[in-house]
Amino acid sequence: MASRKKPDWLKIKLPEGKNYTAVNQIVKEHHLHTICESGKCPNIGECWGNSTATFMILGDICTRSCKFCNTKTGKPLPPDPNEPKELAEAIKLMKLKHAVITSVDRDDLEDKGAKHWADTVKAVRAINPKTTMETLIPDFDATPSLLDIIIEVKPEIVSHNLETVERLTPLVRSRAKYQSSLQVINYLSENGIRTKSGLMLGLGETNEEILKSMDDLVNAGCEILTLGQYLQPTANHLPVQRYLTPEEFELLKQAGFHAGLKQVESAPLVRSSYHADQQV
Repeated sequence: MASRKKPDWLKIKLPEGKNYTAVNQIVKEHHLHTICESGKCPNIGECWGNSTATFMILGDICTRSCKFCNTKTGKPLPPDPNEPKELAEAIKLMKLKHAVITSVDRDDLEDKGAKHWADTVKAVRAINPKTTMETLIPDFDATPSLLDIIIEVKPEIVSHNLETVERLTPLVRSRAKYQSSLQVINYLSENGIRTKSGLMLGLGETNEEILKSMDDLVNAGCEILTLGQYLQPTANHLPVQRYLTPEEFELLKQAGFHAGLKQVESAPLVRSSYHADQQV
């Protein structure tokens, strides 16, 4: 299939500026991984320029191989016990009021990395008591006992992305299931956690399927949703089927509010952690 030409509204500025350079230096000095880099996020210039970043813990090698994701796949190294403190100190250096933390999937670990997640949240809180957190977590195979480990440390927001509509999930995601992701969000919500999710658009879904996903998320207790355009990272990933216009994203934003979501970020370049500090 021939590649589709990106429309003008998807053009972005190259990263630059004093703050971008400072954040980049801190990330490198503390040996941190960010989804901003590995995910080739189009907002890296804006976010790093505003001294914010989405950190990725548990290494940079994922045990899954989803067809949309540019993160490396393979056999990960053991978790670094110093990582929680390193991350907490970096957040302090950046003077962040709000931090977003995500991770690769660690199906190689008995607890899928849940304890390391909890240790990270605790370390960030100990060194940055005024910093709020959003944790963008894997599905942990929808295991309640592992989700309880996250619930116990009470991040201000826990996000878990649905990624796409139910029909396309087997094509897009290598292991995660649509209903399992809804179970994760529902379990978190029922235990008093403010939940968030995200959808990539342009993979061949219909508007009716998007609206159904919104309804499914609201019924699971989700409060916040991000909608953004899927961009093909490499020729080996799923191709873009359609570029939605900014006007279409605005209509979907209003549909999200109508469905019962409390906050919706919807635009072509929106990603999971975009404007996350404004959602707390």
